Amino acid sequence: MRVAVVTGAAQGIGRRTAEVLAGAGFAVALMDLQACGGTLAAVRALGADAIEVTGDICDEGVVAGAVEVVRERWGRVDVLVNNAGISFIGAAETVEAAAFRRVLEVNLVAPFVLAKGFGAMMLAQGEGSIVNVASVAGLVGIGDRSAYNASKHGLIGLTRTLAAEWGGRGVRCNAVCPGWVKTEMDAADQAGGGYSDEDIEGRVPMGRFASPENIAQAILFLAEVERSGFVNGVALPVDGGWVSDGSWQSLRMRKR
Repeated sequence: MRVAVVTGAAQGIGRRTAEVLAGAGFAVALMDLQACGGTLAAVRALGADAIEVTGDICDEGVVAGAVEVVRERWGRVDVLVNNAGISFIGAAETVEAAAFRRVLEVNLVAPFVLAKGFGAMMLAQGEGSIVNVASVAGLVGIGDRSAYNASKHGLIGLTRTLAAEWGGRGVRCNAVCPGWVKTEMDAADQAGGGYSDEDIEGRVPMGRFASPENIAQAILFLAEVERSGFVNGVALPVDGGWVSDGSWQSLRMRKR
């Protein structure tokens, strides 16, 4: 049996990733700050063995407890998807240090602690795959997102470091870098008035948002050794061409 752990599994990318992994034959441990009842029912309906662990991933005790629950339940872990994260929008000169630290704790420190805990199991097995959900904001700078950008740049750096340290011991570490995705997080960010659908659709060469399915399928590719067994240390953009396009807006729109 193959076992996957997915954080931020209650909704959005995390929920769809858990469903896709369950459909591919993985048993799934769902982690989130809120209850994952809907996701749990969905993955069990696909025939997957599944559990949920509710708690704050910034709490090392919660993470240690989750590692033990997975160890006791299945005796192994094959995939860790570090998906949980928070957004923060604000001009850099207005951001309080406490808010900046909170974003780093959730988006960068917690993935490290999770990778350390579940990675130890993988290293003992001699195999495993860690997939960190970063962002195009980890590849380029985007205004009004100093904390978020810093956390995602750091997550890509962590990805490459773990790939270098652990690849020779059978544990791969890669990142997916989504562009804008239609999720609950996007709805909350747009409600603040910072951007519109038209802003994103006009900037993306493919002219649309990503769906959670787009991201989940990329995660599945990086998770499965049969598909990506020699892929290690990659930051894979799943962004419709966002970071590849240096056009100015009038030129970009003329190519539609």
